[in-house]
Amino acid sequence: MAAVLAPVVLLSSPAMADAATGRGTIASASPSPTAKDYSHMSMDDLRIEVLTLMGKSPKGSSMRYYGDLALKEGTAEALVTFLQVTQYAAQEEDDRVAVLVILGKHPGVAVTEAANKALNGSAADVRHFLETGQYRAQEEDDRVAVLRLMAQHPSEKFRTAASHALDGGPAAVRRFLEVGQYRVR
Repeated sequence: MAAVLAPVVLLSSPAMADAATGRGTIASASPSPTAKDYSHMSMDDLRIEVLTLMGKSPKGSSMRYYGDLALKEGTAEALVTFLQVTQYAAQEEDDRVAVLVILGKHPGVAVTEAANKALNGSAADVRHFLETGQYRAQEEDDRVAVLRLMAQHPSEKFRTAASHALDGGPAAVRRFLEVGQYRVR
C-alpha cells in the first residue's frame, strides 16, 4: 500500500505543487552547509556552473527545470540562489523520483521496503538507498528468489546448483537467476 501512495505523496508535495503553478517554493529551502561561496564569480562563470549541473542531470529533471528558471531570470542573485540552495532541493526531488521509478518496476519485498523507508526518511536516506541500499536489498530479494526456486524444483541437480550459487555471493546468485536455473532444469 505504501508503494502505491508514495507517488501521490511526492507529487502532491508543496515543492511539486508550486512547481506546477510556477511559484517555486523549492528555492525557499535553506542553503547547504557545504555550499561554495559564489560571490566572487562573474555572471559568465555563474552561468557555466549552472549549465554544468544541468548537463549532469537527465532531461525532465528538477535540476534542469530549476536551473533553466535561474538562467532565464538572468540575475546573479538568481544564479547564486540556485547554486547555493535550489540545486540541493532539486537533487533531492530528482532522487525521490528515481526511487519511485524503482518502485514502479515492482521490485521484490526487500527493495520495496528499503525504498519506502528511504522515501519516509531524509534526503541522505534517499541518496543512500540509490547509491547502495537498493543493491543490498536486491541481493536479499535474489536470495529469496533462489530459495523459492529450490522449493519448486526439488531435483538434486537443481538444488545443488542453487546451493552453489547461494554460497558464491551476490554475483553468483544473480547469474543463477538469469542463466543457471535454466541450464539445470
